[in-house]
Amino acid sequence: MISSINLELIPVKQNNIERFICYLTEMTVKVDRFLHKMRLNDEQLNDISARFQAEMKKGLSAESNAAAAVKMLPTHVRSTPDGTEKGQFLALDLGGSKFKVLQIKVREDQGIRKGGVEIEEKTYPIPNEVLNGRGTELFDHVSESLKDFMHEKNINPKKKHPLAFTFSFPCEQPTLDQGFLLEWTKDFSVRGLQGKDVVDSLRQAIKRTGGMDMEILAMVNDTVATMMTCGFDDKNCEVGVIIGSGTNACYMEQLNHVDLVEGDEGQMCVSTEWGALGDDGTLDDYITEFDREVDACSINPGKQIFEKMVSGMYLGELVRLVVLKMAKLGLLFDGRVTNALRTKGTITTAHVAAMEEYKNCLGHTREILESLNLSPSADDCIAVQHISTIVSFRSSNLVAAGLAAILTRIQKNRNTRELRITIGVDGTVYKTHPQYPKRLHKVVRRLLPECHVRFVLSESGSSKGAALVSAVAQRLASRKRQVDETLNSFKLSWEQLQLVKARMRAALQAGLKTDGPSEVKMLPSFVYRTPDGSEHGKYLALDLGGTNFRAMLVNFKKGLQQNTKLYHKIYKIPLEIMQGTGEELFDYLAQCVGDFLDYMGMKNTRLPAGFTFSFPCEQTALDTATLLSWTKGFKATNCEGHDVVDMLREAIKRRDEFDLDIVALVNDTVGTLMSCAYEDPQCQVALIAGTGSNVCYMEEVKNIENDADFSKMCINTEWGGLGDDGTLDDIMTSDDTEVDQNSINPGKQRFEKLTSGMYLGEIVRRVLLNLTIRGLLFKGYVSEALKTPGIFETKYLSQIESDRLALLQVRSILQHMGLEGTCVDIITVKEVCGAISRRAAQLCGAGMAAVVDKIRENRGLDRLNITVGVDGTLYKLHPHFSRILQETTRALAPQCDVTFLPSEEGSGKGAALIAALAKHMQ
Repeated sequence: MISSINLELIPVKQNNIERFICYLTEMTVKVDRFLHKMRLNDEQLNDISARFQAEMKKGLSAESNAAAAVKMLPTHVRSTPDGTEKGQFLALDLGGSKFKVLQIKVREDQGIRKGGVEIEEKTYPIPNEVLNGRGTELFDHVSESLKDFMHEKNINPKKKHPLAFTFSFPCEQPTLDQGFLLEWTKDFSVRGLQGKDVVDSLRQAIKRTGGMDMEILAMVNDTVATMMTCGFDDKNCEVGVIIGSGTNACYMEQLNHVDLVEGDEGQMCVSTEWGALGDDGTLDDYITEFDREVDACSINPGKQIFEKMVSGMYLGELVRLVVLKMAKLGLLFDGRVTNALRTKGTITTAHVAAMEEYKNCLGHTREILESLNLSPSADDCIAVQHISTIVSFRSSNLVAAGLAAILTRIQKNRNTRELRITIGVDGTVYKTHPQYPKRLHKVVRRLLPECHVRFVLSESGSSKGAALVSAVAQRLASRKRQVDETLNSFKLSWEQLQLVKARMRAALQAGLKTDGPSEVKMLPSFVYRTPDGSEHGKYLALDLGGTNFRAMLVNFKKGLQQNTKLYHKIYKIPLEIMQGTGEELFDYLAQCVGDFLDYMGMKNTRLPAGFTFSFPCEQTALDTATLLSWTKGFKATNCEGHDVVDMLREAIKRRDEFDLDIVALVNDTVGTLMSCAYEDPQCQVALIAGTGSNVCYMEEVKNIENDADFSKMCINTEWGGLGDDGTLDDIMTSDDTEVDQNSINPGKQRFEKLTSGMYLGEIVRRVLLNLTIRGLLFKGYVSEALKTPGIFETKYLSQIESDRLALLQVRSILQHMGLEGTCVDIITVKEVCGAISRRAAQLCGAGMAAVVDKIRENRGLDRLNITVGVDGTLYKLHPHFSRILQETTRALAPQCDVTFLPSEEGSGKGAALIAALAKHMQ
């Protein structure tokens, strides 16, 4: 702890060095005992760090902020620089007895570590009468100095200039360009500003001065500005600390933890205002009698306790009070006390730094003491130098404890064991004290050995940081404007949703007629009623709806829905089978059925089977279905135009291992309706919102070209074809058109391409690609993965939009695609996913409103109570899809009380139920 000693000041011979070292140790031990409370060990520092963490949490909470000593003020700075900032700014830096006016140019195309900032500045002193006068006088002086600077630098006063304002006092900021002064610090006592918006006071002063056109973009304190300055050179800089006349720290906090600001996405810089730590008694057991005396004699007793233990305004005074007390006790200067030593402020922090200067600390100590009319001996010099060391070392230790608390919080926010981070530092104590930085760095790293902490000194001061805050704000505003313009094309107005409902309703009606074409096919399913609970027996269900094929055995017990037994096995369908020949596909399905029957030990039992086939088919009977077209990536040859039931029967014959009685073919939507109606008799509609999108419902037979002896029939709408005739062109974007044109069925299933899981991820990928090419995402870097069609799976939308998913986890999804995103990039990706999934849910809601309103009118009801059975991963797994779908349906069909019932067993159980109904009818 002892700095290098200049032995020439000590009257001791070479052969007495050992005696001198012993003597020196006695002097330092004497001081150590006297100041034992100021010497903090690691256990105490960890305790202080834990207390500060608790105070930070208290300050961030809306419930406890009012009572919190540490205010944790939101700054509305949402991003650190990314190197793309540009522009020319004027800046004001007001934080002490002098202030600066600056012109700052942030050059375009100068990125991280390229030094793209030019600064011209001039310092203006503030007269004492202004420092102790009224607020209007202070800001008039600032404004007139700004005008003088503009004149001196030949800056055009008629042009509108963006202005950045560094104001280094505690302020509450509702927005980036507002700041209400909470209290003065650093011996300022200007009247009439506390509780007022200092930015507005500056605007009014500029108006009074006249001849200038200023747009004040941002107000920040010096701590935030320091973080931004260092962040321009080091992208890992997310903490700023000032150790000068005052002290403070700021850091980037997760926005969902900042209760005082709306929103929970992204980050925001929080100014901790840690100088007030201890104002509520938190540090009472660490405060010494000298701290109490400094506090009592200050202009704000009881306030800024931590700052008074740490900052340059008070360190010299703490040393003076210790030296005075020891002198009075006869421990220094033979008990002699001079008037100069009794006078407040005669030992400054600059003196403390000089007394610890490496090469000549005792020489400086002697000179300082002699200037106080003292006659120090060698041991007096050693003791006073050691007092300075203890006082300044305590300061760096306390700052280290505070930083350890902040870094621990960031580490917890990121849920990581190791943290790599940079701390930007400014302030006269840090810059001028010879030992302070090394001590601080060492203790921080010792308290947090798992953190890789780099300290960067702010070279250009806080004014550059204020300009960078303004530049970042400009960049983010411009970027948001352009992103919003892109996403607005995916937003549907109330009028557009009503139009979609009307178009769907017209298409449903047209599809029921046989005398004209309709893009919505309205295919009869030949299912004439829903289950009534009387179904019983064992049935086989086969389900082909996507990349998986499922074989199921269902055992119904009459009147006991809850006791239904279900056994199943899932088989993955290889891509080469999906896109091979029809014979290969159905042979593979027959092979899977044989394997399942083997698995169940029922290969020799001829069971009735229902076949769920989730592709558009025209049915002429319950067990006859001609495939109209493949969807969902299937394109097996020689299938379209053929009866798929016959194709499966023929494949089973070719195997010649087992026999099945295939009594019914249904698509997944009809199967879902049957499955849910088994649970709820009011279920008359079913929706699939998954890989594909479709709806079926129970239609009045009188509205169908059919001579059946039943009152109703389930109609498979195949609503995914809405828009194939151009009726949705007015809501389709260029990205939708690209996805359609690059699909395996261009111009077909357009409604499905706007609403189903097969396509939503690809729409998102195209939007992200276009935004990136325009430089609005990922700094314009287009990864190979982002160029690859189909790589952005729809499951990513569900994951990214999850309210429980941390931004860090979203970042890992992007990293999987070779993309390194900033916090703002990640928020933009979430917004893109949200816009596209919301539109999909709203379109499904508009279509569903058309269906339930049609049913209500069919029945001649003023009000309809109905249940919709739902299946599909999009509905079940996406965090917001189901809610938005339901809200839209109810808003567009206000005369219908619609309940949505998720299908527990899916369409396979429904196929078994239809098989049971078919056998019953036979």
